[in-house]
Amino acid sequence: MQLGYTPLLADAHDLPLVDNCADIVTLNAVLHHCDDMAKVLAEAARLVRPGGVLITDEDPQQTAWHHKGLGVLVNTARKQFPMYWLPGRSSLYRSKQERELRLATEIHNHQPGDGVTLNLYTDTLIPLGFEIALYPHNHGVGAELFAGNYGRSPLKYTLAQMLSGMNSNSPEAAQSVMCIARKLAV
Repeated sequence: MQLGYTPLLADAHDLPLVDNCADIVTLNAVLHHCDDMAKVLAEAARLVRPGGVLITDEDPQQTAWHHKGLGVLVNTARKQFPMYWLPGRSSLYRSKQERELRLATEIHNHQPGDGVTLNLYTDTLIPLGFEIALYPHNHGVGAELFAGNYGRSPLKYTLAQMLSGMNSNSPEAAQSVMCIARKLAV
């Protein structure tokens, strides 16, 4: 048996696939690029068979990015001058235009406080028949994430959060949220 895939170019808000067609659906760093995050999440959920799993990750948690006062200035400087905040990674984006285009497509970069919320997952998925587990995290953790260890935020984010009056060691300050949702059998 040969496994493979067929690429599909489509609008994530309206996928041309039949209901209940997949055992596993993943959205990795997708929701925060979409105009209507709840609609895209519901559309992905529509594809999951009963007993199947929907996994999302790498979308910014709104509460972690709600910078205020001096924290806004630090976050703005981080975006304007990334080479000073990302030692050794300044070539990640080859040009200023590429960096600006990336920032323009990320919803959480439009205003402080934009991003996903835990309620997005509960309000969207539970009424559709899913049981969910949510894992806020700071990207530097592995399996320990499932035991409640959300990891430490990098200094560049911690500084902006502290200057905003946020507790950078709280789950609300974690950069992203992973959601693992299982569709209950009908």
